[in-house]
Amino acid sequence: MATQKLYAGAKLREMRTRLALTQKEFATKLGVSLPYLNQMENNNRPISTTVVLALAQEFGMDVTELSTGDSERLVSDMREALADPVFDDATPPLADLRLTASNAPALARAFIALHRTYRQTHERLASLDEALGREDAQIQASPWEEVRDFFHYCDNYIDAVDRAAERFSSQAPDAGNIRTAAIESLSERGIRVQFPDIAETRKYDADSKTLFLSSRIAPQTQVFQSLLQVALIDQDKLLEATLDFAKFQSDEARAIAKIGLANYFAGASLMPYRKFLAAAQEYRHDLELLSNSFGASIEQVAHRLSTLQRPGAKGIPFFFVRVDQAGTITKRHSATRLQFARFGGACPLWNVHRAFETPGHFLRQLAETPDGVQYISLARDVSKSGGSFGAPVRRYAIALGCEVRHAEALVYADNLDINNASAYEPIGISCRICERQNCHQRSVPPLERRLSIDAHSRGTLPYEVT
Repeated sequence: MATQKLYAGAKLREMRTRLALTQKEFATKLGVSLPYLNQMENNNRPISTTVVLALAQEFGMDVTELSTGDSERLVSDMREALADPVFDDATPPLADLRLTASNAPALARAFIALHRTYRQTHERLASLDEALGREDAQIQASPWEEVRDFFHYCDNYIDAVDRAAERFSSQAPDAGNIRTAAIESLSERGIRVQFPDIAETRKYDADSKTLFLSSRIAPQTQVFQSLLQVALIDQDKLLEATLDFAKFQSDEARAIAKIGLANYFAGASLMPYRKFLAAAQEYRHDLELLSNSFGASIEQVAHRLSTLQRPGAKGIPFFFVRVDQAGTITKRHSATRLQFARFGGACPLWNVHRAFETPGHFLRQLAETPDGVQYISLARDVSKSGGSFGAPVRRYAIALGCEVRHAEALVYADNLDINNASAYEPIGISCRICERQNCHQRSVPPLERRLSIDAHSRGTLPYEVT
């Protein structure tokens, strides 16, 4: 078998720059001619064995770094960014993207970072809802909002925690044994697990080293809560290191984030990344089949699908949202271009609100946002019993969706008329930042638009947007 040639000019150039050496000085230390070094740095020649040895001996470089480039990841991220409508379909050829990723990775990363900043700035327009719609609005985000933004801007994917959960789940060869693996892990720490008839979902007594899981909750919830406790005890150092990296503004935000990371570990253990991704693709993202296969709830499965953003092994970019009966968003994440209102309710034309009217059923919707992007949205109620007569029932609805270009990979897209433009319902983000002029459900006028008001004429709205 022929030996694969190693081209790593960008890393060679970055190392020379870091060492503050000229090409002539660097070539001398590597034992090669100046023209040869120049050709290697520009990927016109592969890096020779002599140079690899010199890098290791002269500079103590870990030469494995040369072959662990992220060119393909950069290409993938650039293609994703260039799919944004702001570029008006002016996508460069794939060969050009590969050339950029290989020869100018710093430029590629700067472009990706610039686009990410653009998306975040565009989304932050929605925060105007808070300033305009709440009297107690604060300039600084609350601890809860700070944590929510942390997960959102990480694409809801925390690599170190996700991989740790995947390693833990490997102790249980199938979903049915993850419960045993969790209990055994706690037992190794001297912690007993009991299932009394109590109102609390989970309660840990550190003095007696006893974990109490309510017998009233569903079996999958018991498993999830036991895994959450495993995270808090066995993975404490990892969680704390991740929190140090996040640099939260307050102790309250850090405490909330730690619970969030423990929840993340629990979900990723219950539905380990590679196994879950393969099953999702095989079942065409059928939430019920995935729920049965992994012993997870419909909401847990939907949320997990929105986290499958591991570099080099990404799943479909989904958005996921949960709303209460008042329409207030209580959970949100989007790996798509669709962004949600940061405060208040979602667009009333979205099918997630109708899910309360049809409990136990999935609702499908073809929707189009003002920027012209078309989506498939799936909605369902996820009401949660209090576990006893008279206990309050928590009523929520969730929505999971993706761009219509992924329709073939979704069982829920079957028999939908995705090629019919009139089949798509117009939805927005928030009335204050939605530019649609003739929406019959508009609650307030859009920002920065002039209004025309005629006391002698009334249409759908008491004003016209100009």
